[in-house]
Amino acid sequence: MLTLTTADVRMNAQASDKQQALQVLAQILQDDGLATADYLHGLMARESQAATYLGQGIAIPHGTPESREAIIQTGVRLVHFADGVAWNDAGDKVYLAVVIAAKSDEHLQILQKLTHALQGDVADGIAKATNADEIMAALGGTSSLLIQESLIDTQVGSEQYDEVFLQSLSRLKAHHAISSRAITAPKPTVLSQAVSCVILENQPQILTSAFALSVNPNSKQALAVITADKKINTDKLSWLYDVLMSDAFAQAVQSGEKEAILSQLGIQSQSDWQSLSVVLPNEHGLHARPATALSELAKSFDGDIRVQVDGGAFVSAKSLTRLLSLGAVKGQTLTFIAQPDTDAQNALPKLVEAVQAGLGESVSATSAIPVAKKQTDQSDNNQVALVDGEKIRAVAASTGLAVGESYVSKAVKYNYPMTAQNPAEQMTQLQTAINAVKDDLRQLVASAKNADIAQIFTAHIALLEDEEVMFGAKDGIDDGLSAPAAWHAFIEELAAAQASLGNHLLAERAADLRDVGHKVLLKLIGKTEQTAPQNPYVLIKEDLLPSDVANLDPTKVAGIITAVGGSSSHSAIVARALGIPALVGAGQQVLSLENGTQILLDGGEGWFVVNPEQSLIEECQQAQSLRREQKRQAMQHAHEPAITLDGHRVEVAVNLGNVADTATAVANGAEGVGLLRTELVFMSHHQVPDIDQQIADYEQVFDALDGRPLVVRVLDIGGDKALPYLPMAAEENPFLGLRGIRLLLSRPELLRSQLTALIKASKRRDLRIMFPMIGRLEEWRAARAILDEVLAGHPHDNLQVGIMLEVPSAAVMAPIFAKEVDFFSVGTNDLTQYVLAIDRGHPLLSKDADGLHPSILTLIAQTVEAAHAHGKWVGVCGELASDPAAVPILVGLGVDELSMSSSSIALTKAKIRALTLTDAQSLAKQALQCDSAMAVRELSLTVAR
Repeated sequence: MLTLTTADVRMNAQASDKQQALQVLAQILQDDGLATADYLHGLMARESQAATYLGQGIAIPHGTPESREAIIQTGVRLVHFADGVAWNDAGDKVYLAVVIAAKSDEHLQILQKLTHALQGDVADGIAKATNADEIMAALGGTSSLLIQESLIDTQVGSEQYDEVFLQSLSRLKAHHAISSRAITAPKPTVLSQAVSCVILENQPQILTSAFALSVNPNSKQALAVITADKKINTDKLSWLYDVLMSDAFAQAVQSGEKEAILSQLGIQSQSDWQSLSVVLPNEHGLHARPATALSELAKSFDGDIRVQVDGGAFVSAKSLTRLLSLGAVKGQTLTFIAQPDTDAQNALPKLVEAVQAGLGESVSATSAIPVAKKQTDQSDNNQVALVDGEKIRAVAASTGLAVGESYVSKAVKYNYPMTAQNPAEQMTQLQTAINAVKDDLRQLVASAKNADIAQIFTAHIALLEDEEVMFGAKDGIDDGLSAPAAWHAFIEELAAAQASLGNHLLAERAADLRDVGHKVLLKLIGKTEQTAPQNPYVLIKEDLLPSDVANLDPTKVAGIITAVGGSSSHSAIVARALGIPALVGAGQQVLSLENGTQILLDGGEGWFVVNPEQSLIEECQQAQSLRREQKRQAMQHAHEPAITLDGHRVEVAVNLGNVADTATAVANGAEGVGLLRTELVFMSHHQVPDIDQQIADYEQVFDALDGRPLVVRVLDIGGDKALPYLPMAAEENPFLGLRGIRLLLSRPELLRSQLTALIKASKRRDLRIMFPMIGRLEEWRAARAILDEVLAGHPHDNLQVGIMLEVPSAAVMAPIFAKEVDFFSVGTNDLTQYVLAIDRGHPLLSKDADGLHPSILTLIAQTVEAAHAHGKWVGVCGELASDPAAVPILVGLGVDELSMSSSSIALTKAKIRALTLTDAQSLAKQALQCDSAMAVRELSLTVAR
């Protein structure tokens, strides 16, 4: 078992910033034979993923799971930085870095010791320590003795001991020092002519050490009640006894002046602290999400800010766990106070305004309406009433007709106690719940029908085995929260942090965290997931989570409707991959539908009907049967080329993210790979794959294609895509930052190794390499120069090199690019969001990010014209390529290749065979004259009829 001794302490370390501090720590581990030099990369990667600052001047830097290979043996070193090191954007300084090199969980007991230590006031002792003994003394695990103004009452109206004792217990309970007032009054001890004292020890009701004082101004007598848990700071308790027995304190009590009493106890009176109160409007109270927003806002101000609920104990407004421990519910009054002569005084109006605004949640405020509420109101005004029998428009996401009873899957709010008395018992419950969920996930992995689904749940198991997750929850439990409260608070906090970073898996990573966190929470409170109907149903949800992907059974889910999302959103892509008819961006009103409501939807035309007439259902069922027959016939001719009635051929290829899916795509009629997303191939590895590993991956694709062309997009990360083992600095706007080719040019060795692997794996077979996010000619030429260096050593005579056209500047400059590139592949997903300035993942706006907008079609037309003028070809590999309304228009614009998901290939080929190029060109010409995407879609549907 690991233990901490003075031998593990290193004093007098110096560093100007966190990066230099991490280098110092890594060197200490290396010098002590605990880790190799490579462990520094793990320390840096962990810092970019999540904060390691614990509080009170202490941080626990440690590597990622992937960096464990650099660990020689498990060990912990305590490194003291006398001048402190700024550790985060909030300006928190670290004086003691507890750097950890652990191969498994041997160090958890040491971390437990640290969390116990942080319950006391150790910051000053840590910062001022001059030797190893003082460091170890500060971490001795003592708990602070709570002494504050709100626990002192100088206007007690009773002289009866039992009544005064009960009033003291009431204040202690309000401050969470005791769990119950059911404590028998012991005989008090007389300390002076004015002061008597009761000390409560070894009581199961005691939650923490605290001091309450009740003074009767008439009798000029005081009763002091002290609760003492097993870890009480005995030095602080001895000091308090000295004060209580002193003549000066007796005189202060007899004077009846509260200021004099507070002065003797060393308490700064809060009577001159500014205060503001506000009624909490949040429907579900101050739970994790609004509490996180509140603590983050409070942290942005210097000085002490405290808050109480309905006259209870004041707690720090900067502490998430303290805020959650308040258990504040809707309608209760929050009172904020701010330390005088500090920036905190300026915080009070902003804190009150933020609470009135809902702290990020929609609330029905009666006071000033904040910006967030206005945005919600605007979205509500855009909602369309759900009138029975009428067609209601939504964003077409996945073609097909569906009819079935609605199953509305909503986020469920669960009730559980916020605090608990026994941290060890709560930790055991949490561990049991986590293990149970891991067992469930392992069963899902074993029974998964494809590798992608298995990979999702394997990643979830890895999350639950991450010590950071466990340690974060334990920190809250040790702070007095119940296991469900601590777990939920930490998961929400960590998920919010992940979603805001530009160097991790962003919203998808956050969704994974919330997904697996929800499973554990259900285990903790003894609840089960909602059970979906056994009969075919229409799933209605705000959006799809990662686990939804695996749980969707196409034989039971007739259709999908989501409240948010656009045609290129995660929900839409998932639905198309599974071949389930779907609509997205239908608005929040769909979540109000009752389960069992009859729903009819058309995922191709983009509408749904609530409680449709039977005649409409029968009409659509006939159309559905016809479409099934069309799909069956399309599959019979899937391997035939897509040639229009007047002899024009369009190549139809597949978009791939998994090399193992190549054979299936070929079986479905793919004439090649139009887009190999190599970032997804990289994600299947736990570290950057070397050249040999990449060659093995790419050879699988080449072999399965059997001579068909392969278009490879080199590593495209940044924006909404990241690799956990390639940490990137957070950016204010990552979609306009270091992503795609910009990142690769900043790490040319990464690009060079990938290009080398591709050239070697191809063995001179048909290879087409394209560079992503090219916006300037200089970027294209720099990337091409690196490829030329590789080709100098590995010649290739069957190679084409092009660019992914997704940045508007490249589309505008297509005539110039066309002179140098071999081809263009239009990424309509990104091109659309950049041209229309709409984030395609935005919950309100993404429905308007439609690639059929005339501005997008105009850029595609200009690109095709420029490419063909120089004998070059143009493909479309975005989601627009398989959109039934878009296919004839793209053919008419002269696009040479369409690349899509495997399930869409046969039907798209069939659609092209039913066209004439002349009619498609006429349609495209009309589409370019339209004034909106909706007008283009209506035009395409009209012509199709």
